[in-house]
Order: sequence, then C-alpha cells, then structure tokens
Amino acid sequence: MVISKENIILEGEKVKLTPMDMEHADGLWQAALPDIIWSYMATKIRSKEEIEGAINAAISERDKGTQYPFTIFDKERCQIIGSTRYLDISEDNKSLEIGWTWYHPDVWRTQVNTECKLLLLEHAFEILNINRVQWKTDLRNIRSQNAISRLGAIKEGVLRKDRILKDGYVRDTVVYSMLKEEWPTAKEKLQSKMNTDK
Repeated sequence: MVISKENIILEGEKVKLTPMDMEHADGLWQAALPDIIWSYMATKIRSKEEIEGAINAAISERDKGTQYPFTIFDKERCQIIGSTRYLDISEDNKSLEIGWTWYHPDVWRTQVNTECKLLLLEHAFEILNINRVQWKTDLRNIRSQNAISRLGAIKEGVLRKDRILKDGYVRDTVVYSMLKEEWPTAKEKLQSKMNTDK
C-alpha cells in the first residue's frame, strides 16, 4: 500500500485528523500564532506566508510518499488547533516517524495529544502494518519528552549535534520508539488514560 495515495481521516471523540490542505491555511495560521509553540521546533512559523510555504512543502512530501501531514481539528471548539504527520515513511522496512506535531497552547495538558497519538498509532500498527514507530525531539524539550514517554515509547538514546535549527542552534536529538509487539499494552494504557481523564 502506498500511504501517499490514501485519503486517511482519523477521528476520535475529541479530535479529527484530516489530510493537510491549502484550505486549512487560515486556521493553521491562527493556531500557530503563540511564540511558545516554536521554542524547540526545527522550523519557526512567523507569518501567514510561512505557513502557506510549510503546507505546500508538506503536500509535496506527501506526493513523494515520504510524509503524510494532517491538520488537527478540535471537534468541541470546531476549529483547527494544530498539525502532526507521519514522516520518514519506509514501506520496505515497515517503519515511520510521528513528528512535526504542534498544538495551540490552549490544548496543552488536555486529552488532545493522547487521542491524536492513539489514533495515529492505531492506524500505523493495525492498518498500515508498521513494525516500528519512532519520535525525535530536542533534548531541551522536557515537556515533549515527558509526553512521548507517557505514550509508552522507549527512549533509545541521544543523537549528538544532530540538527542545526533555523536560529543557528545545534540541536541534540532524543530518539524514542515503539514496536508492533509493544503496541497492545500501550494501546490499553492510552485508552485507559482517555477514559480516566474525562
């Protein structure tokens, strides 16, 4: 199966993930306004033109089959609240990364990230038959590391001086992963977390 050719829509109780489209530009720009979102991101979105450029680039990567970007809608608020994607997709190796994830700060420390990851992981392991999912984050970004750990992902190590950010900072990157055989236990915990956080 070629992921880039699929019309993947992932819907839960709180959120709906739809294939990113240029029609989402206004909503994504409004969600992207707070500076705090971009503190540790490799790319910083600081204008409507930059969000449009990012959308075009994401769609281009989807067309190549290397990424699958989603726009995240908050079903209760009826508005766009962020973005996430599958990237570094390797169909030969049955692996992919979940990344480029950002949310408006209003939904930080809510069920949004838990449900988004539950939907993405469920689709990756159960529909796409992926063997390995990985995440990468800035070593300085403790909030992100804690969120990834809470998913049941395993910390594999640190890639030293892995990436030069737009502002010139040379980033150390923390790598986490989850394997297909680890998914059933992680899924049970995520579903339990969704139920207990209501």
